[in-house]
Amino acid sequence: MEKEIIYLDEITVRFAGDSGDGMQLAGKQFSDASASSGVDVNTFPDFPSEIRAPEGTLYGVSAFQIKLGSTAVNTHGDEIDLLVAMNASSLKVNLGNLKVGGIIIANLEGFDSRNLKLAKYSSNPLEDGSLKKYQVIALDMEAIIKEELKTSGISPKIVKKTKNFFALGLTYWLFNRPMEATVKWLNAKFKNDADMLEANIRVLNAGWNYALKNEDFKRQYNLQPAKFEKGNYRNISGNHAVALGLVVASKKANIPLFLGTYPITPATDILQYISGYKKYGIRHLQAEDEIAGIASAIGASYGGNLAATTTSGPGLSLKIEAIGLAVMTELPLVIVDVMRAGPSTGLPTKPEQSDLYQAMYGRHGEAPLPVLAAASAADCFNMTVEAARLALKYMTPVILLTDGYIAQGTEPWRIPELNELPDLTPNFATDPDRFAPYVRDPQTLARMWAVPGMQGMEHRIGGLEKQNITGAVSHDPENHQKMVEIRQEKINRIAQDIPNLEIMGSPEANLLIIGWGSTYGAIKSAVDAISREGKKVAYVHLRHINPLPTNLATIVGRYKEILVPEMNLGQLKNILQARYLIPMIGMNKVQGIPFKTSEIKAKIEELLSKEEAQL
Repeated sequence: MEKEIIYLDEITVRFAGDSGDGMQLAGKQFSDASASSGVDVNTFPDFPSEIRAPEGTLYGVSAFQIKLGSTAVNTHGDEIDLLVAMNASSLKVNLGNLKVGGIIIANLEGFDSRNLKLAKYSSNPLEDGSLKKYQVIALDMEAIIKEELKTSGISPKIVKKTKNFFALGLTYWLFNRPMEATVKWLNAKFKNDADMLEANIRVLNAGWNYALKNEDFKRQYNLQPAKFEKGNYRNISGNHAVALGLVVASKKANIPLFLGTYPITPATDILQYISGYKKYGIRHLQAEDEIAGIASAIGASYGGNLAATTTSGPGLSLKIEAIGLAVMTELPLVIVDVMRAGPSTGLPTKPEQSDLYQAMYGRHGEAPLPVLAAASAADCFNMTVEAARLALKYMTPVILLTDGYIAQGTEPWRIPELNELPDLTPNFATDPDRFAPYVRDPQTLARMWAVPGMQGMEHRIGGLEKQNITGAVSHDPENHQKMVEIRQEKINRIAQDIPNLEIMGSPEANLLIIGWGSTYGAIKSAVDAISREGKKVAYVHLRHINPLPTNLATIVGRYKEILVPEMNLGQLKNILQARYLIPMIGMNKVQGIPFKTSEIKAKIEELLSKEEAQL
């Protein structure tokens, strides 16, 4: 039958179901296939904390949201155009974010009396008229799949696992996405399981053909490829970008990489990705606990490696004493903290920006170190390389903050050439006659890096305070003050080695937005939307938080009002107010979900309206 074809600039799709329904896999495949066709992509995996949450319940819903665009896509989307709901609870949890007129593809099997009761529905929403403002396509996926595979001889257990690929096939047709990348992935994934491979490929095609032939699917929606900067691209998650950043930094510095870590949600993927790069000479240790993970990394750094450790908030707490040791020994170390909602176990699969205080101040004694924050999944690569650069150049541990949103979400990443990356040459000691453990570079104040076993450069380091220059253990009060001040000044000097902030939006505005971390996409989209309406607002985004860019002091002094959106209760705002003694307005969201563009836009409009009323 003839279908209507509609061209769109952007769409947002959300796959939702039980934790065992394969929604994360379906969403990832849809994202990768879309990116391979040249559109811009931004994703948000959203799943419960339990490994297998109670089936059919509201809090057990697992979802994966993807926004596609023919122009730049900075967020995972505020409103959903298509909701694939595998059961009643997944419909109820996500319906509030579906656009009026949006499409619901509902799996009838998940709307029986049991599932309706678990979702706390008093009547079936597919039948009671409550969904009349949406386009509802309800179908029995299991019955269609059984019919497709009835003569295949494939076991019912395998057949039942393929519903996500049937739903994927439907969406591939609906938005005219290519299936080749998914078929290739299936062939690699199930090369040793012929039945699983056959079942999934046949069901994927069955979903496509069902949408093609069924009259409920009246329209097909197309997007044109986005215009990217020239180069080679791949779809990448933030955690994968961190892993690649560490491997590439190691190669650029021409020293081996060692990752000592302990698995913790949502940082574990970094270790898993790193383990796949053994052919590049990297070494990794899955330690018995967080303390052992960072201690092994400090030892590897002492031995001349580019060393790293990865964790999330609770793990960072456990690493704090060893971070102080890395500060005292002045050894390079990259510490990646993938922030999650807390305190304690909190919401371990949900994003938050609440570790900033811990990164800045969470150590005993005067123990300063650089703190960086990545702005997006792709930016995780850039900021990992930057963390390695600062660690090697200034002989210091560096904390890089990401969060669950950008760590597990994906977006296209332009693969850089090695000559585009900064110089990462380490400052190894080479002359025994000039060597002393705390002889310093006159510009950076970094001490020499002498690897054990180098003749004539034997020395001791450790947690006890050392005498300046010689490195001998010292309890002299004046020496301690001098060493504390030197370590602080070393971090202060990094401010001269980081780029100035660039103002986005209107420099003539009275309102300035300051963002950091993963709030970048939502803030930028809101500022762009406000600017298109002819209103004036300025925006700067911080990737270096300690030390801060040198021109930030001048910038904040130029604006009447300053808004700081954060996924915490105002940590950056309080740091900036204490630093610059200028009052700022906090916009705080602590819900385990990222900001929407519309939320920030509404706050900007509120502040601009107040400003106009005062004129």
